[in-house]
Amino acid sequence: MIAAMNTSPSHHNQPAAWAGNLALALICLLGAIAFLYPFAMGRAETGFEQAHATTAPIFFAILGPALLILLIAELSAGRLNTRALATLGVLAGVVALLRLPAGPGDSPTFFFLIILAGYVYGARFGFLLGALGLLVSALLTGGIGPWLPFQMFVSGWMGMSAGLLTPLGRSLKPGGWGELTMLAGFGYLWGFLFGALMNLWFWPFAPAGSLGWTPGSGLTATIQQYFIFYTVTSLAWDATRALGNALLIALLGRLALKELRRFRNRFWFAVDAH
Repeated sequence: MIAAMNTSPSHHNQPAAWAGNLALALICLLGAIAFLYPFAMGRAETGFEQAHATTAPIFFAILGPALLILLIAELSAGRLNTRALATLGVLAGVVALLRLPAGPGDSPTFFFLIILAGYVYGARFGFLLGALGLLVSALLTGGIGPWLPFQMFVSGWMGMSAGLLTPLGRSLKPGGWGELTMLAGFGYLWGFLFGALMNLWFWPFAPAGSLGWTPGSGLTATIQQYFIFYTVTSLAWDATRALGNALLIALLGRLALKELRRFRNRFWFAVDAH
């Protein structure tokens, strides 16, 4: 007799699991370096068009293989299997399609899926979905440029941070208003955080002035300068995105969570032959 048993990925290949953890940590470190290194240069470039003109291809060339290593490590560790990998591919394609109607600064049409999938499937899955979804979107729309690796980092962090909410959600009714309120609030915050982080990929390269970064200024002065820049240029767009995130999660979250969980429950099973 052949019986299918539900199992969980609790018994991991520990060396592969450690390799996956290390790969994700190094990817996040690479992202932090990519965003912050211009502030250590002590000078600004002559204009926005110079932002990462030479370094962005290097970051992208490192990020691509690093994501592949992370995928392989997760598969080897047993934290992903072929079904989960197939679902990751499908969801990345859906994220790319949802992003097609994106408006200025990216509309919230794809944010909610990255957040909900990261929440249900975990931080590593969320990071992979955010990063790969933005990559597929760029390939579909021709939106490949020096901004792409930064979009991949930030979207990956969005999905990863959603996975960190999972322990908080265990005390809430699945699909209930408490869970939806938590996730909608999280999406609302990420509407602002996405824009605030993405501005940093080009802001240090702006000419120094009332809205640009003044090289050599201290941390406090730099934060004040950026706050003025953000308020003038991005706050209104980000407020619209934040509201859109919250509304989409409130309206679609219950159904989306139900389907994501249904597929998750089918991921982990073994066939036992007697």
